[in-house]
Amino acid sequence: QIPKPKGMEDVSRHYCRYGIKIKWFKKDLLSMKKPDLIFITSLMTYWYPGIMETIKIIKEIFPHVPVVLGGIYASLCTEHAEKYSGADYVVAERSEDAVLKLAGEHTGYFPAYKFNPHDLDTYPYPAFDLQNKIAYVPLLTSKGCPFSCAYCASCFLDPKRMIRGAKSVVKEIKFWHEKYDVTDFVFYDDALLADSKQHAIPLLEEIIGAGLKVRFHTPNALHIREISKQIASLMFQAGFKTLRLGLETAMFDLRGEMDTKVGNNDFKQAVICLKQAGFNKEQIGAYLLAGLPGQEMDSIEYSIKEVLRQNITPLLAYYSPIPHTKLWSKAVDSSRYDLNLDPVFTNNAIFPCQKENFSWEKISYLKDLARGDRQ
Repeated sequence: QIPKPKGMEDVSRHYCRYGIKIKWFKKDLLSMKKPDLIFITSLMTYWYPGIMETIKIIKEIFPHVPVVLGGIYASLCTEHAEKYSGADYVVAERSEDAVLKLAGEHTGYFPAYKFNPHDLDTYPYPAFDLQNKIAYVPLLTSKGCPFSCAYCASCFLDPKRMIRGAKSVVKEIKFWHEKYDVTDFVFYDDALLADSKQHAIPLLEEIIGAGLKVRFHTPNALHIREISKQIASLMFQAGFKTLRLGLETAMFDLRGEMDTKVGNNDFKQAVICLKQAGFNKEQIGAYLLAGLPGQEMDSIEYSIKEVLRQNITPLLAYYSPIPHTKLWSKAVDSSRYDLNLDPVFTNNAIFPCQKENFSWEKISYLKDLARGDRQ
């Protein structure tokens, strides 16, 4: 537990730091040969204090080595990162070109691509083998998303839709399974089932044909409208164990501002298809967005109850305001914090866009309801 950021005094929750101990991090750095250049990635915008702390420690150990920051925070909050992160360079674009250029300028060696940036099938595998134990492997079989949901930055971060071939994906699965005994694989695609005839169906058929004893999970929401009897059956046969559906809300008459990707009949039909294929309640979860600008808490309660009526698991997904999305300006207007001042206020755990009649007790009630404790 660490002190809360200034301005969060109203939040009745602990503010905590996660990760390895600082002394362990310093020990690892001191054991290294002095590098020519240090690259750091970033994830959620509101986690940037961890980036600042990391860079500060690196600068203590290697004061004259340039630090390059990239990733999601650097792309979405570039000006803030340039001003506050402590990095010498901030790479905002999602391109390897800038990274290779910097590497060349600081080492004198200008490396060439060993893969085609426009062909995902040529990309090298992530270096998960550097871990002591590989508990699971994240899979990315596509980039980008054909939808443009108001709350999501996928189209900004990855504007070009790219997909991998089925054989390429199965080859990677076999590599990790056969060489490192990995049995759990997690799909992190933004739109795994989009254009299913060209992508998901051939992929699932290829996985089934390989006959591997592995398990698949989809923490990134599946597009509900794409779930047919065929898709559901193929996922079950392929070994999918955890399914997450992108429902967001069951108030279908009010969801036009967010997206148009699913209707009431689409949701109910998808659940029927999944259950007929063999999936059970514990395996099927539906994400429900909570904390949207102007959202009434009663609408979340209604959505939870609607999911429970379908006998699957409701999962609350707390909304985080994201720059460069359609909802950003509305989020700024709705928030009880100054979102433009500091990305730390976009932390979804504090429900930043709930201003009027906000109650932590109501949030606790909704959590209990989603768990089935208040039926």
